Amino acid sequence: MDDRQPNRPPLDAAALRESLSAPWHQLDVVDETGSTNADLIARAADGEEIAGSVLLAEYQNAGRGRHGRQWSAPPRSQLALSVGVDASGVPADTWGWLPLATGVAVVDAVAEVTGVRVGLKWPNDVLVGPGGGKLAGILAEVASPAPVVVVGLGLNVTMTTDEAPDPRATSLTQLGAGTVDRNPLAQALLRHLAARFAGWRNGDPGLAADYRARSVTIGSRVRAILPGDNELVGTAVDVDELGRLIIDTGAERATVSAGDITHLRPDAP
Repeated sequence: MDDRQPNRPPLDAAALRESLSAPWHQLDVVDETGSTNADLIARAADGEEIAGSVLLAEYQNAGRGRHGRQWSAPPRSQLALSVGVDASGVPADTWGWLPLATGVAVVDAVAEVTGVRVGLKWPNDVLVGPGGGKLAGILAEVASPAPVVVVGLGLNVTMTTDEAPDPRATSLTQLGAGTVDRNPLAQALLRHLAARFAGWRNGDPGLAADYRARSVTIGSRVRAILPGDNELVGTAVDVDELGRLIIDTGAERATVSAGDITHLRPDAP
């Protein structure tokens, strides 16, 4: 064994199941899979009720980000998980809040367990400050035909600089958290996810306020690459009731529901 590698004990599925509370009722841990999101969506397509299901993988060999981008990390160096969220009775135009609510849960769970403070880049990244490294990514996908949304995330825990698949990536270990036990981190994360998703279902205005307080995008100068390769540059000033980003270009306030966001230096053109 290479003594320079971080200690990476396996997840304790039994302990995680014992700690489950509503809405989570099923939890599975697999050693390896392509994508936990894809697995839950496939279960739904086969007729399985996945709302309330949690799937964790010690290693994802085909992890996906937005636009199908590939992402991988060494075995046991991440919390890689997906959950099935019951969206019945919730207007579909508010489902865009789910990745934002997930980000709030990640930030709060990380702070609770490790003391590390991070922020949220709209719509689905957890960053160390506006121009800092990426700690986690979030991907939400609808599992048809049932009104269930699969929310997946990859949170870098013990990944080293040499192991990072992207130079912009960071981990809790790199941020000075030391050796982090993923089991209490997973327990805290599932608890925070349950609370934030309940707030989303109930229309809790505190969710939007808490998101704004944790956002590193709001208040930043940004470039948005929109569908069709259209470009928008301005200051991100808020998110609206549907979770869309509002950008003040100086000439107008534009509402962005989808796009790639780059944080710019204040003096950038």
